[in-house]
Amino acid sequence: MSRRRAGHVPLERALSKLGLATRTEARALILDGQVSVNGAVVRDPSFEVWPERAALEIGGARVGQAEPMTLALNKPRGVVTTRCDDKGRRTVYDLLGDSPVHLVPVGRLDFATSGLLLMTNDTRFAAWLTDPAQAVSRVYAVTVRGELSDEAARTLERGIVHGGEPLAARSVQVRKRSRRETHLFVELAEGKNREVRRLVQAAGHEVTRLKRIALGGLTLGKLESGRWRLVSLEELRAAFPGAPVRGA
Repeated sequence: MSRRRAGHVPLERALSKLGLATRTEARALILDGQVSVNGAVVRDPSFEVWPERAALEIGGARVGQAEPMTLALNKPRGVVTTRCDDKGRRTVYDLLGDSPVHLVPVGRLDFATSGLLLMTNDTRFAAWLTDPAQAVSRVYAVTVRGELSDEAARTLERGIVHGGEPLAARSVQVRKRSRRETHLFVELAEGKNREVRRLVQAAGHEVTRLKRIALGGLTLGKLESGRWRLVSLEELRAAFPGAPVRGA
């Protein structure tokens, strides 16, 4: 199998990356002969293009990269981070309404987790933010069942191995505790799958409530559950120094 050339992606993904259509919509347009690349109709969704350099047309009209847009969403519990759900559950897209721009979530929050989720059409920024090498801070407000000791908190910082994967919190701060439950702030340097829940489980406790309250230098603030707001370019520059934010 041939290796993909640097900067190139399948045409159906290119249209999605540029915020012009969903992958499903893009595939249908391509198969219908509605998409041209550098003046030639292409009917192969896997045809490789460099999105930022190719001359693209849809239905005979020249198209370009959509204006950059990033939203901060306060995702409620019971909402899934996907475009559609085969179980009929509400999705983050149901909360956005009729957005004229195709946005994708930056990482995921699972069904039972609430809090700060970024949605953007700036794919370079999204890739940078989710790259483990950047170690972008993620802060969660966590409630666990039972009384979690200081020693257990330090164990989470030192790290454990769960399912063959090393996990560790950058910091754990106990806010208050009782025999019934403990409230924590947990900071991670990487967004591994269900990392907070797995860490707490390894310490012999169960997470009963999990909410992301900060990502990098961006905080949830007073944004109400289920609501979203635009994040300005200046905010993104300040919250994520060094990130390749489009327009920066």
